[in-house]
Amino acid sequence: MKRQIKEIEFKKQRADNFYFDLIDLEDILQRKPKSHNQFEHHKISFYAIAIITHKKGQHSINYIDYPYKKGTIFTLRKNNIHKFYKTNAKGKFLVFTEDFAISFADKIESLKLFQLFNEMLGSPKLQLNNSDFIEIESLINQIQKEYLEVKDKHSVEIIRSLIQILIHKLFRIKSKGNENLGNNKYQLQFISLQELIEKDCFESKKVAYYAHKMGVTSKTLNNITQSIVGKPTKAFIDEIVILQIKRLLINSQLTFTEIAYQAGFDDPTNFFKYFRKKTGLSPKQFKESCK
Repeated sequence: MKRQIKEIEFKKQRADNFYFDLIDLEDILQRKPKSHNQFEHHKISFYAIAIITHKKGQHSINYIDYPYKKGTIFTLRKNNIHKFYKTNAKGKFLVFTEDFAISFADKIESLKLFQLFNEMLGSPKLQLNNSDFIEIESLINQIQKEYLEVKDKHSVEIIRSLIQILIHKLFRIKSKGNENLGNNKYQLQFISLQELIEKDCFESKKVAYYAHKMGVTSKTLNNITQSIVGKPTKAFIDEIVILQIKRLLINSQLTFTEIAYQAGFDDPTNFFKYFRKKTGLSPKQFKESCK
């Protein structure tokens, strides 16, 4: 029987008091952590930027397998579920908390962080061209040198500044041709809506519920989601609901019937129909595909 998905808190090897770490992919793959298995699905409580520097492999984020090669960047936000696959590829993982990255940032800086790491606005995978790869790798090498070699009283703020530059550069690369990351007037409302749905989606799957919570009309919510992600609010709610159900399905300690009730369905039959309609799989088929 599989264990329940573990939530991994921010933890690092060094004994300093700021919430940033830089880890080689090879080191992650060779570790034998007591709290979880890195080759099984686990949820993170921090942000991560991964860069692949040599060879190929694949990585799972929110139950989707993404192949990678040299120049691949992954951006993972807190509460994402991911797992590693064994590989001889090389790369680096930068992990940090939200407070470390934007503790002194304004609303625009904060918005860019949420947009860049938001898989609802674009793929968590970004493939760099050669010139962008050289630039981003150089920036990460600067961060690594400051973190592992210099380590003086200025290092924290220099690393924080370099992380913000890295976020800006990746945002610029990712936003090319991605209208979801533009300067849309609804961006802040969209993020508020997304956070609310992620928190309450098992309580209600109705657009009117979220419109009331946000103090706007259902029409306004549809304008927001159509403008940002090109879909009506109900479809956006369903997308989040399915992701949350998938998280529960991986937890084999719960039966399908228990998951149905926990997900807010009065009748398990409706749960099975809903899941199959949205994914093309039965809950059992999905669960077996993740083994």
